[in-house]
Amino acid sequence: MRVAIFTREYPPDVYGGAGVHVEYLTRELRAFEDVTVHAWGTGDVPHTAWDALAGDAPHLAALRTLSIDLTMTARADTADIVHSHTWYANLAGHLSKLTYDIPHVATVHSLEPLRPWKAEQLGGGYALSSWAEKTALEAADAIIAVSQGSRADMLERAYPDIDPGKVTVIYNGIDTEQYAPDPDTDVLAKYGVDPDRPSVVFVGRITRQKGVELLLEAARSFVPEAQLVLCAGSADTPELGAEVERRVADLKSTRSGVIWLEQMLPKHEVIQLLSHATVFACPSIYEPLGIVNLEAMACEAAVVASHVGGIPEVVVDGETGYLVPLGGTFAAEFAERVNALIADPDTARAMGRAGRERAVNDFAWGAIAEQTSALYRSLV
Repeated sequence: MRVAIFTREYPPDVYGGAGVHVEYLTRELRAFEDVTVHAWGTGDVPHTAWDALAGDAPHLAALRTLSIDLTMTARADTADIVHSHTWYANLAGHLSKLTYDIPHVATVHSLEPLRPWKAEQLGGGYALSSWAEKTALEAADAIIAVSQGSRADMLERAYPDIDPGKVTVIYNGIDTEQYAPDPDTDVLAKYGVDPDRPSVVFVGRITRQKGVELLLEAARSFVPEAQLVLCAGSADTPELGAEVERRVADLKSTRSGVIWLEQMLPKHEVIQLLSHATVFACPSIYEPLGIVNLEAMACEAAVVASHVGGIPEVVVDGETGYLVPLGGTFAAEFAERVNALIADPDTARAMGRAGRERAVNDFAWGAIAEQTSALYRSLV
């Protein structure tokens, strides 16, 4: 079957969980289907936005996305089925369905109505992104939710008009051969991380969704020996970037071992940092699944994460880490859980081993690709 995959992110331009998902899913899908990846500036069929939409105005970013949706549609004329990922490509899937009378499958990695802070980033373009997602999902032939929590959010909070019968849960996965404990310390030395001190590691973009500000507040109460390693860049807005910069400077003025790596790190460097983490921190305020937690677990890091979205379907509270409910005391409770693991490294290591075992047994990409292929074939 000829499958056209529509995505914004694809190697080498991967910056978030959706891009990681598409990278590994398509690799495994090629064993089952004839896959063509349409992506922004890369992939089997690269696409670029219309030059006429160049400019810095926030709404122009959304309009450039829609222009790529049109070119993706134009180039999908030989596909038997289209599969779109995120609002950046959902409309291309919808237009291809209409143009060529073929099924459209959409994977939901996040939901625009549940990310109102994006108005800071896109201005009026947030209304366009919301319209594109709503239009495409409500008309899609099948929708893949990456967790039961995400499915519930979609049907109960975001789009109650969607037929529940067309929403299937297929989890994200993890390549546990690539993401595996790395005993070397050259990357730690490169960035000034002391292997003899406990470390708390965060990996993610600087966006309201990821809760970086909450982590920096919690870190004020981390035990003094704890290092905080922030692999965090690509701020959604200059204002948010400045806010995080101020908070990091304040934290550095009160404690040692605060290391902020703003650049995108190569995968092998992230793996080594995760492998030596006493705790991986995930303070997200919204997370359909949280593939980064799987990456940390595969590297045998205990996880302390917020109890939101699909995270509880990945992180087993008290077994592979701890979950902290959002609320007014979140930062204090988060710090308490982190400090408990730092004080009890045997428990932290046991949780790390349990996390890797769970990642290996329950989140293999091969099985996920097979489920996705079966869904395609049920529609054609």
